[in-house]
Amino acid sequence: MKILVSLCVFVPLLALATAEEEAVLESILRDRSHIEETLRLAADEKAGDYAAALQRLRKIYHNSIRPMEQAYKYNELRQHEISDGEITSKPMVLFLGPWSVGKSSMINYLLGLQDTPYQLYTGAEPTTSEFTVIMHGEKIRTVEGIVMAADSSRSFSPLEKFGQNFLEKLVGIEMPHKLLERVTFVDTPGIIENRKQQERGYPFNDVCQWFIDRADLIFVVFDPTKLDVGLELEMLFRQLKGRESQIRIILNKADSLATQDLMRVYGALFWSLAPLINVTEPPRVYVSSFWPYDYAPDTSRELFKREEISLLEDLNQVIENRLENKIAFIRQHGIRVRIHALLVDRYVQTFKEKMSFFSDPELVFKEIVDDPDKFYIFKSILAKTNVSKFDLPNRDAYRDFFGINPVNSFKQLSAQCSYMGGCLLEKIEHAITHELPSLLGSINSGKNPTLSSCEATGCGEKPKNRYRRN
Repeated sequence: MKILVSLCVFVPLLALATAEEEAVLESILRDRSHIEETLRLAADEKAGDYAAALQRLRKIYHNSIRPMEQAYKYNELRQHEISDGEITSKPMVLFLGPWSVGKSSMINYLLGLQDTPYQLYTGAEPTTSEFTVIMHGEKIRTVEGIVMAADSSRSFSPLEKFGQNFLEKLVGIEMPHKLLERVTFVDTPGIIENRKQQERGYPFNDVCQWFIDRADLIFVVFDPTKLDVGLELEMLFRQLKGRESQIRIILNKADSLATQDLMRVYGALFWSLAPLINVTEPPRVYVSSFWPYDYAPDTSRELFKREEISLLEDLNQVIENRLENKIAFIRQHGIRVRIHALLVDRYVQTFKEKMSFFSDPELVFKEIVDDPDKFYIFKSILAKTNVSKFDLPNRDAYRDFFGINPVNSFKQLSAQCSYMGGCLLEKIEHAITHELPSLLGSINSGKNPTLSSCEATGCGEKPKNRYRRN
């Protein structure tokens, strides 16, 4: 009887203690309502129009750009093959930076994963040793890197070239989440300056470059205790050259400092990064504390809140412009393929002009490849095709390219025509100058992207016969 009375008293006390713990936890957790408001997660998307535009973009690529890629083996020059999965993939947000600066905590905060079984593991020591891809799925599950690389419907199949050791360090996490319906997050291993790349067992810098080339937004995260720039971080910023518009610098854990100390750390961060970012306008720097718990007392919480909302608006801009960015990316890729084809065509033409009955083919072409300026290879392209000199690839790259691919294996552009398919050069130029800009214009104007040009038919109106009397 005494035991029964004791239990009757203990159970309500336990429930009261649990309720008090939840109340304390709620008091120290930060309000997340501004995340959903800024990212507009409650708004419905026009999935039909988006899918139709992607389908048309995929058709333009396969009909007008890919044939030129294959004919002149562009992938062996740039080693960037565009798959259907990459065309239809969501925008990618990449997190880079030193170890234990809060990259994983930031992802947990944005997705609301804290104190759940599915949160990314965090700690003061180096915790993330894998490349973790957080993406949308119907249910929560983990996908092994080998499975991700083998699935052609995803955009990660090219990662197989980095070897099985890397695929064992690649992990995918699928979960149903409104934000992940529109964007994919990639968490990377923290940079440890005293660890050599060989110790990782895979080409870490090459893998980072693969993700950098495909990222729509790159968050480089620091905290007040890790501002030193070593060789690993310096190499990382070299890989970010040309992607300055996608880079955002984040000074995390800012509420751990007093205001005066924070100003000094902010200046020290710029001083450390100045030699690495050689651009007129430096990247945007966000100063806040990106984790689920409330800001430390006596800190600039209003400033931190505004900085956080600015970062969310930046992220939302990438999400809203994802289709425009995808079209611009495919068009830029088409321009590079076209320039490559024109250069190969010029090499082939020069080789045929210099060959005679008694000439040694290898010596003739070696002279052309070793000194292309002597034969005006690149200058002739600039003069005739209205190509910017800043878009021209490196001359030395073609020495390696033709070392693998004999010049005799390529046809001239004038011979790349068929009665049914047309000419490859005309098709890719039409895609660059007309089809892709037209698709982009239809999206910006709000028209259905599946409709073709209305110039001939008047947008569905019956064509008028101007020779017929009324």
